[in-house]
Amino acid sequence: MAVGSGGRSLLGPLLAVNFVVYLILLGLAGWSLDKYIDGEQNHPHLGGNPSTIFLLIFALIAGVIGACSVFSGFVHRRVWNNASLASAATSAILAWAMTALAFGLVCKQIIMGGHRGKRLQTLEAFIIISGLSQLLYLLLLHAGMFSSRFGPAYHG
Repeated sequence: MAVGSGGRSLLGPLLAVNFVVYLILLGLAGWSLDKYIDGEQNHPHLGGNPSTIFLLIFALIAGVIGACSVFSGFVHRRVWNNASLASAATSAILAWAMTALAFGLVCKQIIMGGHRGKRLQTLEAFIIISGLSQLLYLLLLHAGMFSSRFGPAYHG
């Protein structure tokens, strides 16, 4: 087995899943924000409470940064060296941090209660899924610290 091929074989499917999740997240958040801006807060599929607008904005930002992180991950998977690892890890950390902020707003949204439509509940679920899958991707990128079997070595 070549050096680092253990992590490389897992990285491709995880990146594909992350990309699909972030695209769905962007679609749902974009649709919901459009309805919210048009004044249709009482739309049967939207609903919400005072924290909804913040959730939608942070979900869009997290989705865009997450999708960019996936592109950086695909480049790292292709090149597979320390320089590409640094850029992939940096963008993955930023994407996970923004997704974690959106996750916090999901928690606030659920705690505040009120009518939450089906699409808003679906958006909340996809934010939770994207946070967990991004964390798994981030851990897989940093697995090279423990063994060079999982990726480019972290030694200088």
